Amino acid sequence: MDDLFNYENNSIFTNRNVLSPHYIPQSLPFREEEVKALASTVAPALHNQRPKNVFIYGKTGTGKTSVARFVMEKFNKQAKNAMMFYINARIYNSRYRILHKILKHFYPELEKLGFGLPVFYEKLLALLNKSFFLVVVLDEIDMIRDLDDLIYTFTRINDEVEGPGGLSIVGISNKLSFKNSLDPRSKSSLYEKEFIFPPYSAEQIYAILKDRVKLGLKPERVEDSALQLISLISARETGDARYALKLLESAAEVADDRNSNLTHKEVEIARRKVELDLNAEILSTLPENHKIALFAVIRLTEKGGKYAKIFGEDQQLLTTGEVYEEYTQLCERLGRRPRSMRWFKEYLNDLETLGFLVLSLSGKGMRGHTTFIKLGVELENIKPLFEDWDN
Repeated sequence: MDDLFNYENNSIFTNRNVLSPHYIPQSLPFREEEVKALASTVAPALHNQRPKNVFIYGKTGTGKTSVARFVMEKFNKQAKNAMMFYINARIYNSRYRILHKILKHFYPELEKLGFGLPVFYEKLLALLNKSFFLVVVLDEIDMIRDLDDLIYTFTRINDEVEGPGGLSIVGISNKLSFKNSLDPRSKSSLYEKEFIFPPYSAEQIYAILKDRVKLGLKPERVEDSALQLISLISARETGDARYALKLLESAAEVADDRNSNLTHKEVEIARRKVELDLNAEILSTLPENHKIALFAVIRLTEKGGKYAKIFGEDQQLLTTGEVYEEYTQLCERLGRRPRSMRWFKEYLNDLETLGFLVLSLSGKGMRGHTTFIKLGVELENIKPLFEDWDN
Protein backbone atom coordinates (compact mmCIF):
# COMPACT_ATOMS: atom_id res chain seq x y z
CA MET A 1 0.00 0.00 0.00
CA ASP A 2 3.03 2.30 0.24
CA ASP A 3 2.81 3.06 -3.49
CA LEU A 4 -0.93 3.80 -3.41
CA PHE A 5 -0.35 7.43 -4.35
CA ASN A 6 2.73 6.85 -6.48
CA TYR A 7 1.34 8.94 -9.34
CA GLU A 8 4.43 10.42 -10.98
CA ASN A 9 6.29 7.20 -11.76
CA ASN A 10 3.38 5.59 -13.59
CA SER A 11 1.79 8.62 -15.19
CA ILE A 12 2.43 9.91 -18.70
CA PHE A 13 2.24 13.44 -17.25
CA THR A 14 5.27 15.30 -15.93
CA ASN A 15 3.57 18.71 -15.58
CA ARG A 16 -0.03 18.76 -16.71
CA ASN A 17 -0.35 22.48 -15.93
CA VAL A 18 1.45 23.32 -19.18
CA LEU A 19 -1.33 21.61 -21.17
CA SER A 20 -3.89 24.05 -19.83
CA PRO A 21 -5.07 26.72 -22.29
CA HIS A 22 -4.48 29.21 -19.44
CA TYR A 23 -0.76 28.43 -19.28
CA ILE A 24 1.34 31.23 -20.78
CA PRO A 25 4.65 29.89 -22.15
CA GLN A 26 7.91 31.85 -22.28
CA SER A 27 7.32 32.52 -25.97
CA LEU A 28 4.23 32.45 -28.19
CA PRO A 29 5.13 30.75 -31.49
CA PHE A 30 3.33 32.08 -34.58
CA ARG A 31 2.03 35.09 -32.66
CA GLU A 32 5.22 37.16 -32.53
CA GLU A 33 3.84 39.88 -34.80
CA GLU A 34 0.63 40.15 -32.78
CA VAL A 35 2.66 40.44 -29.56
CA LYS A 36 4.72 43.27 -31.05
CA ALA A 37 1.62 45.07 -32.36
CA LEU A 38 -0.19 44.98 -29.02
CA ALA A 39 2.94 45.89 -27.06
CA SER A 40 3.62 48.92 -29.26
CA THR A 41 -0.01 50.04 -28.83
CA VAL A 42 0.02 49.99 -25.02
CA ALA A 43 3.64 51.20 -24.71
CA PRO A 44 2.70 54.92 -24.46
CA ALA A 45 1.32 54.24 -20.95
CA LEU A 46 4.89 53.52 -19.87
CA HIS A 47 5.86 57.01 -21.06
CA ASN A 48 3.08 59.10 -19.48
CA GLN A 49 0.78 59.01 -22.50
CA ARG A 50 -2.63 57.42 -22.80
CA PRO A 51 -2.70 54.56 -25.35
CA LYS A 52 -5.43 54.11 -27.92
CA ASN A 53 -8.19 51.60 -27.24
CA VAL A 54 -7.57 48.24 -28.93
CA PHE A 55 -9.96 45.54 -30.11
CA ILE A 56 -8.69 42.03 -30.80
CA TYR A 57 -10.82 39.68 -32.85
CA GLY A 58 -10.48 36.04 -33.84
CA LYS A 59 -12.14 32.68 -33.45
CA THR A 60 -11.80 30.65 -30.27
CA GLY A 61 -8.33 29.23 -29.75
CA THR A 62 -6.42 31.66 -31.96
CA GLY A 63 -4.23 33.00 -29.15
CA LYS A 64 -6.04 36.26 -28.36
CA THR A 65 -6.07 35.83 -24.58
CA SER A 66 -2.57 34.34 -24.48
CA VAL A 67 -1.12 37.31 -26.37
CA ALA A 68 -2.92 39.81 -24.14
CA ARG A 69 -1.78 38.11 -20.93
CA PHE A 70 1.76 37.65 -22.27
CA VAL A 71 2.03 41.37 -23.08
CA MET A 72 0.38 42.27 -19.77
CA GLU A 73 2.94 40.28 -17.77
CA LYS A 74 5.86 42.01 -19.53
CA PHE A 75 4.16 45.42 -19.28
CA ASN A 76 3.46 45.20 -15.54
CA LYS A 77 7.07 44.22 -14.80
CA GLN A 78 8.25 47.49 -16.38
CA ALA A 79 5.43 49.78 -15.26
CA LYS A 80 5.93 52.28 -12.45
CA ASN A 81 2.82 54.43 -12.66
CA ALA A 82 0.75 52.27 -15.00
CA MET A 83 -0.92 48.87 -14.99
CA MET A 84 -2.62 46.44 -17.33
CA PHE A 85 -5.56 44.80 -15.54
CA TYR A 86 -7.18 41.60 -16.91
CA ILE A 87 -10.90 40.88 -16.49
CA ASN A 88 -12.81 37.83 -17.72
CA ALA A 89 -16.12 39.33 -18.81
CA ARG A 90 -17.83 35.95 -18.74
CA ILE A 91 -17.60 36.18 -14.96
CA TYR A 92 -17.57 39.95 -14.41
CA ASN A 93 -20.29 40.75 -16.92
CA SER A 94 -21.61 44.14 -15.78
CA ARG A 95 -20.31 47.66 -15.25
CA TYR A 96 -20.73 47.33 -11.48
CA ARG A 97 -18.85 44.03 -11.21
CA ILE A 98 -16.01 45.26 -13.44
CA LEU A 99 -15.54 48.52 -11.54
CA HIS A 100 -15.68 46.66 -8.23
CA LYS A 101 -13.12 44.12 -9.44
CA ILE A 102 -10.70 46.87 -10.53
CA LEU A 103 -11.07 49.22 -7.60
CA LYS A 104 -10.87 46.73 -4.76
CA HIS A 105 -7.38 45.92 -6.06
CA PHE A 106 -6.31 49.53 -5.41
CA TYR A 107 -8.60 50.28 -2.47
CA PRO A 108 -8.96 47.21 -0.20
CA GLU A 109 -11.68 48.96 1.82
CA LEU A 110 -13.97 48.47 -1.20
CA GLU A 111 -13.72 44.68 -0.90
CA LYS A 112 -17.19 44.47 0.58
CA LEU A 113 -20.20 44.86 -1.70
CA GLY A 114 -22.74 47.62 -1.18
CA PHE A 115 -20.90 50.67 -2.49
CA GLY A 116 -22.67 52.60 -5.24
CA LEU A 117 -21.41 53.43 -8.71
CA PRO A 118 -20.74 57.10 -7.77
CA VAL A 119 -18.24 55.90 -5.12
CA PHE A 120 -16.48 53.71 -7.69
CA TYR A 121 -16.37 56.59 -10.16
CA GLU A 122 -14.82 59.01 -7.68
CA LYS A 123 -12.23 56.44 -6.56
CA LEU A 124 -11.28 55.65 -10.15
CA LEU A 125 -10.97 59.34 -10.97
CA ALA A 126 -8.78 59.88 -7.90
CA LEU A 127 -6.51 57.03 -9.03
CA LEU A 128 -6.12 58.38 -12.56
CA ASN A 129 -5.55 61.91 -11.23
CA LYS A 130 -2.33 60.61 -9.64
CA SER A 131 -0.91 60.55 -13.20
CA PHE A 132 -1.76 56.86 -13.30
CA PHE A 133 -2.45 55.00 -16.55
CA LEU A 134 -4.78 52.00 -16.43
CA VAL A 135 -5.18 49.63 -19.37
CA VAL A 136 -8.19 47.37 -18.78
CA VAL A 137 -8.20 44.08 -20.72
CA LEU A 138 -11.82 42.98 -21.17
CA ASP A 139 -11.75 39.38 -22.38
CA GLU A 140 -14.99 38.36 -24.14
CA ILE A 141 -16.11 41.97 -24.00
CA ASP A 142 -19.32 41.09 -25.87
CA MET A 143 -20.55 39.24 -22.75
CA ILE A 144 -20.92 42.51 -20.78
CA ARG A 145 -24.64 43.17 -20.36
CA ASP A 146 -24.42 46.97 -20.08
CA LEU A 147 -21.39 47.55 -22.28
CA ASP A 148 -22.65 50.93 -23.53
CA ASP A 149 -22.82 52.17 -19.93
CA LEU A 150 -19.33 50.87 -19.18
CA ILE A 151 -17.81 52.51 -22.27
CA TYR A 152 -19.59 55.76 -21.42
CA THR A 153 -18.13 55.65 -17.89
CA PHE A 154 -14.61 54.94 -19.11
CA THR A 155 -14.61 57.59 -21.83
CA ARG A 156 -16.28 60.21 -19.64
CA ILE A 157 -13.74 59.73 -16.87
CA ASN A 158 -10.88 60.43 -19.29
CA ASP A 159 -12.45 63.83 -19.99
CA GLU A 160 -12.30 64.63 -16.28
CA VAL A 161 -8.75 63.51 -15.56
CA GLU A 162 -6.53 66.46 -14.68
CA GLY A 163 -3.09 66.30 -16.28
CA PRO A 164 -1.45 63.06 -17.42
CA GLY A 165 -3.23 59.85 -16.58
CA GLY A 166 -6.12 57.98 -18.10
CA LEU A 167 -7.83 54.72 -18.90
CA SER A 168 -7.68 52.64 -22.09
CA ILE A 169 -9.45 49.45 -23.14
CA VAL A 170 -8.14 46.27 -24.73
CA GLY A 171 -11.30 44.44 -25.82
CA ILE A 172 -11.17 40.79 -26.88
CA SER A 173 -14.02 39.17 -28.79
CA ASN A 174 -14.82 36.18 -31.00
CA LYS A 175 -17.33 38.31 -32.90
CA LEU A 176 -16.13 40.81 -35.45
CA SER A 177 -19.63 42.28 -35.58
CA PHE A 178 -20.24 42.77 -31.86
CA LYS A 179 -19.79 46.56 -32.07
CA ASN A 180 -22.78 46.78 -34.39
CA SER A 181 -25.05 46.51 -31.37
CA LEU A 182 -23.36 49.39 -29.54
CA ASP A 183 -24.90 52.82 -29.23
CA PRO A 184 -23.49 55.13 -31.97
CA ARG A 185 -22.12 57.43 -29.26
CA SER A 186 -20.17 54.55 -27.73
CA LYS A 187 -18.68 53.58 -31.08
CA SER A 188 -17.68 57.13 -31.93
CA SER A 189 -15.96 57.63 -28.57
CA LEU A 190 -13.68 54.59 -28.80
CA TYR A 191 -11.18 55.70 -31.50
CA GLU A 192 -9.87 52.16 -31.48
CA LYS A 193 -7.24 50.12 -33.27
CA GLU A 194 -8.21 46.62 -34.40
CA PHE A 195 -6.25 43.39 -34.76
CA ILE A 196 -7.64 40.21 -36.29
CA PHE A 197 -6.00 36.92 -35.32
CA PRO A 198 -6.04 34.23 -38.04
CA PRO A 199 -6.67 30.55 -37.21
CA TYR A 200 -3.64 28.30 -36.71
CA SER A 201 -2.70 25.89 -39.50
CA ALA A 202 -2.19 22.16 -38.90
CA GLU A 203 1.59 22.63 -39.08
CA GLN A 204 1.50 25.42 -36.50
CA ILE A 205 -0.70 23.45 -34.12
CA TYR A 206 1.63 20.46 -34.47
CA ALA A 207 4.63 22.62 -33.51
CA ILE A 208 2.74 24.03 -30.48
CA LEU A 209 1.82 20.51 -29.34
CA LYS A 210 5.42 19.27 -29.73
CA ASP A 211 6.60 22.06 -27.42
CA ARG A 212 3.93 21.27 -24.80
CA VAL A 213 4.70 17.53 -24.92
CA LYS A 214 8.34 18.28 -24.04
CA LEU A 215 7.21 20.40 -21.09
CA GLY A 216 4.29 18.38 -19.77
CA LEU A 217 4.43 14.73 -20.88
CA LYS A 218 6.91 11.90 -21.24
CA PRO A 219 7.85 12.33 -24.93
CA GLU A 220 8.87 8.70 -25.34
CA ARG A 221 5.27 7.68 -24.61
CA VAL A 222 3.68 10.00 -27.18
CA GLU A 223 3.56 8.76 -30.76
CA ASP A 224 4.12 11.38 -33.42
CA SER A 225 1.14 10.08 -35.40
CA ALA A 226 -1.13 11.01 -32.47
CA LEU A 227 0.10 14.61 -32.55
CA GLN A 228 -0.37 14.72 -36.32
CA LEU A 229 -3.95 13.49 -35.91
CA ILE A 230 -4.77 16.07 -33.23
CA SER A 231 -3.29 18.81 -35.41
CA LEU A 232 -5.30 17.79 -38.47
CA ILE A 233 -8.54 17.49 -36.50
CA SER A 234 -8.04 20.90 -34.84
CA ALA A 235 -7.07 22.68 -38.08
CA ARG A 236 -10.05 21.17 -39.89
CA GLU A 237 -12.43 22.32 -37.14
CA THR A 238 -11.39 26.00 -36.84
CA GLY A 239 -7.64 26.19 -36.30
CA ASP A 240 -8.32 26.10 -32.56
CA ALA A 241 -5.16 25.59 -30.46
CA ARG A 242 -7.20 25.50 -27.25
CA TYR A 243 -9.17 22.55 -28.61
CA ALA A 244 -5.91 20.84 -29.62
CA LEU A 245 -4.42 21.21 -26.13
CA LYS A 246 -7.60 19.96 -24.48
CA LEU A 247 -7.66 16.95 -26.81
CA LEU A 248 -3.99 16.24 -26.07
CA GLU A 249 -4.61 16.39 -22.31
CA SER A 250 -7.71 14.19 -22.56
CA ALA A 251 -5.92 11.64 -24.75
CA ALA A 252 -3.07 11.56 -22.22
CA GLU A 253 -5.62 10.83 -19.48
CA VAL A 254 -6.95 7.93 -21.55
CA ALA A 255 -3.38 6.65 -21.95
CA ASP A 256 -2.92 6.87 -18.17
CA ASP A 257 -6.12 4.92 -17.55
CA ARG A 258 -5.10 2.26 -20.07
CA ASN A 259 -1.47 2.27 -18.93
CA SER A 260 -0.51 2.69 -22.58
CA ASN A 261 1.35 5.05 -24.85
CA LEU A 262 -0.54 7.94 -26.40
CA THR A 263 -1.48 6.77 -29.89
CA HIS A 264 -4.16 7.61 -32.44
CA LYS A 265 -6.48 5.19 -30.58
CA GLU A 266 -6.34 7.27 -27.40
CA VAL A 267 -7.01 10.40 -29.46
CA GLU A 268 -10.15 8.90 -31.01
CA ILE A 269 -11.43 7.78 -27.59
CA ALA A 270 -10.87 11.25 -26.12
CA ARG A 271 -12.28 13.21 -29.05
CA ARG A 272 -16.03 12.92 -28.37
CA LYS A 273 -15.68 13.78 -24.67
CA VAL A 274 -13.62 16.88 -25.48
CA GLU A 275 -16.09 18.11 -28.07
CA LEU A 276 -19.00 17.63 -25.69
CA ASP A 277 -17.12 19.44 -22.91
CA LEU A 278 -16.16 22.39 -25.11
CA ASN A 279 -19.64 22.68 -26.58
CA ALA A 280 -21.14 22.60 -23.09
CA GLU A 281 -18.73 25.30 -21.93
CA ILE A 282 -19.63 27.64 -24.80
CA LEU A 283 -23.34 26.81 -24.58
CA SER A 284 -23.42 27.74 -20.90
CA THR A 285 -22.54 31.35 -21.77
CA LEU A 286 -25.13 31.83 -24.53
CA PRO A 287 -28.30 33.89 -24.03
CA GLU A 288 -31.52 31.87 -24.03
CA ASN A 289 -32.68 32.94 -27.49
CA HIS A 290 -29.42 31.73 -29.02
CA LYS A 291 -29.92 28.36 -27.36
CA ILE A 292 -33.50 28.09 -28.62
CA ALA A 293 -32.38 28.95 -32.16
CA LEU A 294 -29.66 26.28 -32.00
CA PHE A 295 -32.10 23.71 -30.61
CA ALA A 296 -34.47 24.48 -33.50
CA VAL A 297 -31.68 23.58 -35.95
CA ILE A 298 -30.93 20.40 -34.00
CA ARG A 299 -34.58 19.28 -34.05
CA LEU A 300 -35.00 19.94 -37.77
CA THR A 301 -31.69 18.24 -38.54
CA GLU A 302 -33.00 15.14 -36.80
CA LYS A 303 -36.36 15.26 -38.58
CA GLY A 304 -34.99 16.34 -41.97
CA GLY A 305 -35.76 19.70 -43.56
CA LYS A 306 -37.90 20.35 -46.61
CA TYR A 307 -34.86 20.18 -48.93
CA ALA A 308 -33.61 16.81 -47.65
CA LYS A 309 -35.01 14.96 -50.67
CA ILE A 310 -33.53 17.46 -53.13
CA PHE A 311 -30.00 17.67 -51.75
CA GLY A 312 -29.85 14.31 -50.02
CA GLU A 313 -30.23 13.63 -46.33
CA ASP A 314 -26.46 13.68 -45.82
CA GLN A 315 -26.43 17.41 -46.68
CA GLN A 316 -28.97 18.25 -43.93
CA LEU A 317 -29.53 21.75 -45.30
CA LEU A 318 -32.27 23.88 -43.74
CA THR A 319 -33.70 27.26 -44.73
CA THR A 320 -33.90 30.31 -42.51
CA GLY A 321 -37.70 30.32 -42.85
CA GLU A 322 -38.27 26.77 -41.65
CA VAL A 323 -35.79 27.16 -38.77
CA TYR A 324 -37.46 30.42 -37.71
CA GLU A 325 -40.84 28.68 -37.71
CA GLU A 326 -39.43 25.93 -35.51
CA TYR A 327 -37.83 28.56 -33.27
CA THR A 328 -41.16 30.39 -32.73
CA GLN A 329 -42.91 27.11 -31.89
CA LEU A 330 -40.21 26.26 -29.36
CA CYS A 331 -40.51 29.72 -27.80
CA GLU A 332 -44.25 29.21 -27.35
CA ARG A 333 -43.69 25.78 -25.84
CA LEU A 334 -41.10 27.19 -23.43
CA GLY A 335 -43.26 30.19 -22.56
CA ARG A 336 -40.88 32.71 -24.14
CA ARG A 337 -41.60 35.56 -26.50
CA PRO A 338 -40.03 34.92 -29.94
CA ARG A 339 -37.92 37.74 -31.34
CA SER A 340 -38.26 39.19 -34.83
CA MET A 341 -36.65 37.68 -37.91
CA ARG A 342 -34.03 40.43 -37.87
CA TRP A 343 -32.88 39.45 -34.38
CA PHE A 344 -33.14 35.76 -35.27
CA LYS A 345 -30.67 36.25 -38.13
CA GLU A 346 -28.26 37.87 -35.65
CA TYR A 347 -28.51 34.77 -33.47
CA LEU A 348 -27.67 32.59 -36.49
CA ASN A 349 -24.65 34.74 -37.32
CA ASP A 350 -23.41 34.53 -33.72
CA LEU A 351 -23.86 30.75 -33.70
CA GLU A 352 -21.88 30.51 -36.93
CA THR A 353 -19.06 32.56 -35.39
CA LEU A 354 -18.94 30.08 -32.52
CA GLY A 355 -18.78 27.16 -34.96
CA PHE A 356 -22.17 25.69 -34.11
CA LEU A 357 -23.66 26.47 -37.54
CA VAL A 358 -22.57 26.81 -41.16
CA LEU A 359 -24.50 29.38 -43.22
CA SER A 360 -24.41 29.55 -47.02
CA LEU A 361 -26.31 31.44 -49.72
CA SER A 362 -28.15 29.52 -52.44
CA GLY A 363 -26.71 29.59 -55.94
CA LYS A 364 -28.49 29.87 -59.27
CA GLY A 365 -31.69 27.95 -59.84
CA MET A 366 -33.58 29.26 -56.83
CA ARG A 367 -35.74 32.35 -56.55
CA GLY A 368 -34.03 35.14 -54.73
CA HIS A 369 -31.26 34.46 -52.23
CA THR A 370 -32.01 31.70 -49.76
CA THR A 371 -29.72 31.20 -46.76
CA PHE A 372 -29.10 27.54 -46.02
CA ILE A 373 -28.29 26.46 -42.49
CA LYS A 374 -26.36 23.38 -41.45
CA LEU A 375 -25.04 22.19 -38.10
CA GLY A 376 -21.33 22.95 -37.80
CA VAL A 377 -20.79 20.20 -35.24
CA GLU A 378 -21.70 16.54 -35.24
CA LEU A 379 -25.23 15.96 -33.99
CA GLU A 380 -23.99 13.46 -31.40
CA ASN A 381 -21.66 16.12 -29.95
CA ILE A 382 -24.39 18.68 -29.30
CA LYS A 383 -27.74 16.87 -28.95
CA PRO A 384 -26.98 15.34 -25.51
CA LEU A 385 -26.58 18.88 -24.13
CA PHE A 386 -30.26 19.55 -24.84
CA GLU A 387 -31.67 16.38 -23.27
CA ASP A 388 -33.70 18.33 -20.70
CA TRP A 389 -35.32 20.38 -23.50
CA ASP A 390 -36.97 17.34 -25.05
CA ASN A 391 -39.21 16.75 -22.05
